[in-house]
Amino acid sequence: MNQLRIETFTLGPLATNAYLISNPREKKAIIIDPGMRPQLLIEHITELQIDAILLTHAHLDHIGGVDEIRKLKKCPVYLHKLESKWLTDPELNGSTRWPELGPPFSTAPAEFTLEEGQTLRFLDTEFKVLHTPGHSPGSVSFLHGENIFSGDVLFQHSMGRTDLPGGNSEQLYESIYEKLFVLKDTVKVHPGHGPSTTIGHEREHNPFL
Repeated sequence: MNQLRIETFTLGPLATNAYLISNPREKKAIIIDPGMRPQLLIEHITELQIDAILLTHAHLDHIGGVDEIRKLKKCPVYLHKLESKWLTDPELNGSTRWPELGPPFSTAPAEFTLEEGQTLRFLDTEFKVLHTPGHSPGSVSFLHGENIFSGDVLFQHSMGRTDLPGGNSEQLYESIYEKLFVLKDTVKVHPGHGPSTTIGHEREHNPFL
């Protein structure tokens, strides 16, 4: 854990956070949520072996860079099974909803599907999959040591929207209270948009919760 580096790249018109988690010594890394217009991220991975792309969910702004990076680095994509069709379907991933952001987006399906409680091993360490639906049916959060990558479930002083297809506010509250707020106060939250925070801070100060 100590030798891993976590870097944030804010990408695309919706300012989506992509995370590059790397072992600089071995020049290996994984990427969480490579968003739209990923050139800045791509410039930083030229010398790295990318072992996987992990997706917290499959809305356009979180998957816009998948196709380019997967082809460039020949790496597999991981996505929850409830959204297994979203990468191939512009209607499901939302890219037809906002034509001002660009043309409809589709790419090949994910090579691997995710499910609750699964443990992934990359970079000689573990990432636990927490199914945290509500923003979308297949939303997941990735727990890595004292870090949680929460996608669009929990933000600093906010929470995910539930008015998109498949959204469910009751599920979202349940995900936050039963999956995230049971973690230690010191766990750092790396959200899909905006600055990082901690579980303890959001438990005490998030006005929506």
